[in-house]
Amino acid sequence: MKRNLKSYSILIILIFLVVSTGFSEVRLPRLVSDGMILQREIPVKIWGWASAGEKVSVRFKGKSFETVASANGKWLITLPAQKAGGPFEMEITGNNQIRIKNILFGDVWLCSGQSNMETPMSRVAPLYGKEIEKSTNSNIRLFQVPVRWNYNKPQQDIQGGKWEEANPQNILKYTAVGYSFAREIYEKHKVPVGIIQCAAGGSSAESWIGEEALKSFPEQYKIAKQLSDSTYLKNLIASENTDQRNWFSELAKNDLGRKKSPWFDPSYDDTLWPTFQLPSAFAGTGMDFKNGVVWFRKDIDLPESCAGKQALLELGRIVDSDSVFINGKFAGTTGYQYPPRRYILAPGILKAGKNNITVRVVSQSAIGAFIHEKPYQLTVGGRIFNLKGSWKYQIGAKCGPGPTATFFPGKPLGLYNAMLSPIINYTLKGMVWYQGESNAERAGNYKTVLSALIGEWRKLWDQGNLPFLFVQLPDFMEPKNEPSEGHWANLRNQQLKTLSVPNTAMAVTIGLGEKNDIHPLWKKEVGQRLALAAEKLAYGNKKVVASGPIYQSMKVKGNKIELVFSDCGSGLATNDGKELKHFAIAGADRKFVWAKAEIKGNKVIVWNESISNPISVRYAWADNPQGANLYNKEGLPASPFTTEP
Repeated sequence: MKRNLKSYSILIILIFLVVSTGFSEVRLPRLVSDGMILQREIPVKIWGWASAGEKVSVRFKGKSFETVASANGKWLITLPAQKAGGPFEMEITGNNQIRIKNILFGDVWLCSGQSNMETPMSRVAPLYGKEIEKSTNSNIRLFQVPVRWNYNKPQQDIQGGKWEEANPQNILKYTAVGYSFAREIYEKHKVPVGIIQCAAGGSSAESWIGEEALKSFPEQYKIAKQLSDSTYLKNLIASENTDQRNWFSELAKNDLGRKKSPWFDPSYDDTLWPTFQLPSAFAGTGMDFKNGVVWFRKDIDLPESCAGKQALLELGRIVDSDSVFINGKFAGTTGYQYPPRRYILAPGILKAGKNNITVRVVSQSAIGAFIHEKPYQLTVGGRIFNLKGSWKYQIGAKCGPGPTATFFPGKPLGLYNAMLSPIINYTLKGMVWYQGESNAERAGNYKTVLSALIGEWRKLWDQGNLPFLFVQLPDFMEPKNEPSEGHWANLRNQQLKTLSVPNTAMAVTIGLGEKNDIHPLWKKEVGQRLALAAEKLAYGNKKVVASGPIYQSMKVKGNKIELVFSDCGSGLATNDGKELKHFAIAGADRKFVWAKAEIKGNKVIVWNESISNPISVRYAWADNPQGANLYNKEGLPASPFTTEP
């Protein structure tokens, strides 16, 4: 009994000492963890938290590096530069000990931006099956920063994530552009490549800018300050959530397709339902409908060889959301318009003979549609069954437009605080940026915004003028027959102007877009073009042709304008062997008309016989400059441009 009392007393004393001295275990940020890749050939930071005044040591390759935690419990140790290689281990010791395993030194790239940077390999898998199959490589590793936002203050750490080696399973969830970029870098230099994916769909450039820098953009700063009011933010979220719940609840209650005889029942008689030609926009077929629920049904006959087999159902893209039933069994759902609908049907769902496919579509935006030029098919055992054509449809419920909801990743400051700020100690080789779609409608100041972002990031990382690579937006939306204005055209020009910022490079992606999809699938090629830019800018290979033609200057000669380009490579050319297209010319009235154009060496001569005194030229100046065909002989497209100041 006395011994137990004595032990108890000692425990009480120890607890008192822990509390009174502020004892705590040494901690590391999420990025500093097993499997990490650290930047080669430059001193790197290892940091974390501990008790104030606690001695912390990092032991690496037989040497110890020591420091003392500051009054606020932070500590940082800088390791000397290391050559590429590994794997290594590292021990961090304070009041406890942490061992980090499987560390490599190589090149680390930050990949940031919005959804086209975030788009995972799984979404583009139909194009890159072989690349995925052959992706196993322990020297390529990826870390995905979870999407979070905070409008109050910069956070100390991110809320999840881990380093993962490239293999056919892991890369499916990671940035397709980033993986392709990393693979190209590795194949060229044979050093480990780490990708930190710090991107969020729908984010604006201002989402990634800190409070002080944001003050230069008063309208955006005002929004950020409003959202920093925790009471306002809490009430806003609660109100919008209530509106969303009520809207969907009312819709479900009124949906005729969910009554006693559900419309996804394969035995339901849809004989009297009207027909719908899929794919089409709802409005384009004369459907008396804007918002609510529409049900679509189709029967398809399958041979005996398909019975019981696993299958892939592809339903293109649907605006806005859908739920799918096969032979009365739920097969999958997608909650918003952008992802491709690719549903895996489990073995046993399909049968020989008649099979019913029912799709329940919810429209919130009055633009319901099955998007054209996407796959609508069922694949079973290698056989493809076309699902385009005649379907039956019936309106389940009509209602008003869906309630608006604040898209927080698109608001200024939030992602900077929660996602970017916590990782700025991690030493980099460079930065890759794919963003602009969310800024397109206010494109006029994009160069100013992006330049501010680049400057702030370089200041935060304190590594000088870190290489900054960015993607110029691809072609998108319906092409037009005449020269036209466009938000995306304007934003591309702003991106082109950003090349005036030192140590930057741009990957032109004209020709890699899709008119009906803001998330085009050609991500491998984007990564390849970024890797070419990195090869020249970050790796110092001045001989590589890293870009397509970039407009430099013009000279008026009579009724013609002579254009001079840089980055011509081994010469200017068209990518289709045809005459140059998508050049427009204007006189003093600034009314642009299509022009003739021809290549003369590394120059392009532009004219229109109806304009005797031309003053300016535009090339590929449209949201979707379909047919723009000026390239260099290395196969890289010219950037769209205007000669106007």
